[in-house]
Amino acid sequence: MPHGLFHHSAFADAASLALLKNGSRISVCIPTLNEAATIAEIVATIRRNLMVGVGLVDELLIIDSGSTDGTRELAASAGAVVHLSCEIVPSSGTHLGKGENLWKALHVATGDIICYIDGDISNFHPRFVTGLIGPLLTDPSFDYVKAHYERPLGQGCDLRRNAGGRVSEILIRPLLSLFYPELTAVFQPLSGEYAARRELLESLSFPTGYGIEIAHLIDIAAAGKLSRIAQTDLDQRIHRNRTDEELGKMSFGILKTIISRLQRDGRISPEISIPDLYRTWNHEGGSPVEITTLVSEPERPPVASVR
Repeated sequence: MPHGLFHHSAFADAASLALLKNGSRISVCIPTLNEAATIAEIVATIRRNLMVGVGLVDELLIIDSGSTDGTRELAASAGAVVHLSCEIVPSSGTHLGKGENLWKALHVATGDIICYIDGDISNFHPRFVTGLIGPLLTDPSFDYVKAHYERPLGQGCDLRRNAGGRVSEILIRPLLSLFYPELTAVFQPLSGEYAARRELLESLSFPTGYGIEIAHLIDIAAAGKLSRIAQTDLDQRIHRNRTDEELGKMSFGILKTIISRLQRDGRISPEISIPDLYRTWNHEGGSPVEITTLVSEPERPPVASVR
């Protein structure tokens, strides 16, 4: 059984956690792209329960990829500070992707502890923040805290318990078992909710797409810091389920990230070419039609190396 396991209930008292900050600042950063259905409630919950009158969270930032559904306006009205990703460090250029937004967040956030939360959570609760920053405030031996939870899969009006996390179970866990067995102790390696100390985050490179979470784990382990990762049980996370087509593109980008690290670490030949073209087929309406998508998954260097 892995060490460093917590349950969010151990950190339910936000006011008590705030007393442990000792002058440090905490930033919650949310990457968004068209999350109008959920973002206002997430922002309002954080402000009401963790900021105003409590002082646990010092700033709440939205890093947006150019939403067209009113996400930015709703987040600002609810009390968040909103940034367009493309306007942060414009001299570095811009990419469209979750990892890009998380990297850009480090350039505008002022926190000593950064808590990343996805913007599509429909059952959001303060535990998504307190459960992640709690271990960092109470135990200096941890630098990075990953969430794990039950992930229901929505099917019509029903939720299938633990049927979510398809990419993790079908792609990531077999690959980790083959090449990085030490990481199989991480219950949900692709979870989008995690908190970390700034110093560690600034030492890591950031794939600009969905490879960001697995890259962090591989690189932290490669640096000999696996024991500094904790995990918190947040009970359940309900969010927008992706289509098989979306999951295929996501898996392709994540697989590219893993292969690049296998090459870097000498586990497979560096001469193997990693293509950017993802290919699939649409079988609806008669003859199969090939669909191709470029998934380049470039990486941002560690923030500490560009400052």
